[in-house]
Formats: sequence, structure tokens, C-alpha cells
Amino acid sequence: MRRLLALVLLPACLIGQAAEWKESPELARLFRQENVSGTFIVHDLAQDSYTVHDRRRAETRYIPASTYKIPNSLIGLATGVVANVDQVLPYGGGPTRRPEWAHDMSLRDAIRISNVPVYQGLARRIGLERMRSSLRQFDYGNMDPGTVVDTFWLEGPLKISAVEQTVFLDKLVQDKLPVPKAAMAAVREILRQEGSAELYAKTGWGVPPDGKEIGWWVGWVKKDGKLYTFALNLDIPDDATGARRVPLGKASLQALGLL
Repeated sequence: MRRLLALVLLPACLIGQAAEWKESPELARLFRQENVSGTFIVHDLAQDSYTVHDRRRAETRYIPASTYKIPNSLIGLATGVVANVDQVLPYGGGPTRRPEWAHDMSLRDAIRISNVPVYQGLARRIGLERMRSSLRQFDYGNMDPGTVVDTFWLEGPLKISAVEQTVFLDKLVQDKLPVPKAAMAAVREILRQEGSAELYAKTGWGVPPDGKEIGWWVGWVKKDGKLYTFALNLDIPDDATGARRVPLGKASLQALGLL
């Protein structure tokens, strides 16, 4: 029984150990040019192969910050707390860090501008126990929401690695999460990025208790009928570095011939 439990709780970063891994000199060059400390990983689902810059960092867990809006949306839809991605949710009426957040809005609009108050309200409506249960079912990072339902992805204790982000997204793009397929389809739809490429993504920017800001860009791209999930994270010492998350992520995908 103990051995079975250990297998069930095996970290997602170890699940990929049997897959093919390749450190990319092209990605390393991009990160050197930008003078940033971070990682980028792509999982080719068809080949079950990983292309990565800095595998050690890719297997290190950090707070998910606003990338958690992806599972938060799925849980809200699956539990019926929100009927659909166009149902308008309250932001709460209090002061906000960004003025564009101070409006009631749907998940479709809230995820586009990464509206923290709307998603915190959604988390409170879901509740801690349903959140904890869903995290375990998703095998999402360390699966630990702690005791405060509306800050655990922003301040911890929830943490996830870049590899684990791709494992979670693998399930989302293949309809393999334990939630209704309609919920997965709806969340995939609101993550679609503008442009001709079939690109789906979400940013994240958080400040954990240690004060070291972390930035994310995660998602997937469909190219020539094949699916590739990806995750970028990097240290953010200043706002200028934070603004380079998406351009660096897109440049990385382009360097690998995926955009």
C-alpha cells in the first residue's frame, strides 16, 4: 500500500523522466541575449519529447501566480459555481492595484486582463475543500492550497514547476482532466491568442513571501496538426524584465519552428 501511494504521489516532473529530453542551444542563446534568468520548456505530445533551456530550473517549483486562472476557471465551471465563461462575476467593489480590474466581468474578459479580484471572488465561492480536492484530482504541482482560499496561488503555499505546467496542459488539450469536456473546451477557447497562429496562453506575475518576483507564460500551440505545450518562467528584478515574458516566449517558439 505504501508503495502504491508513493506512485500515486509521484511528482509530475519525474513522470517525464522516460521521455526524450534535449537542451536547446537556440533557447540558451535567446536567454543570454535577453540577460534573464529563467527556463523555457516545450513538450511535443506526438513524440513525447521535451526541448528545454535549463532543465534543473524547469523542474523547480514556484508559485503559479495568474497562470492559476486556468485551473481556477476549470474548477469554477466543473462545480457549477459559474455557469459559463460569459456569466458576469463581481469584482467586489474594493480598491484594486490596476484600474481596469475595478469592474464586474465574465471569465472571458477577466482572464484576458488577468483580473485578480474577480478570480479571488470565484475562489471564495468555490471554497477551500473543493479547491483542495480538485488540485489533487488535477495532480497540480504540490497540490497544496494551504488555509487561505483566495491567495494561495499568489503567495503560496501552492507551487508548480514548468514541467508540471506542461503535464497539466497536456491533459487539458487532450480532454483528459477529470472535469466535463464542455468545461475544458470553454477554457481552451478563452485562452486563444489573437493572430493567425493557433496559440493559446496565459501570463503570470507574482511576488512570493521571499520577495523574489517570478514571471510565467504558459500554454500550447498547434502546428501542422500537432500539439506542443510550453512553459516559461523567469526571475523579474524590474518591470522591464517582466514585460519581456511574452516576447521571449514567442521568440523561443519561433526558434523551435513552432510559430
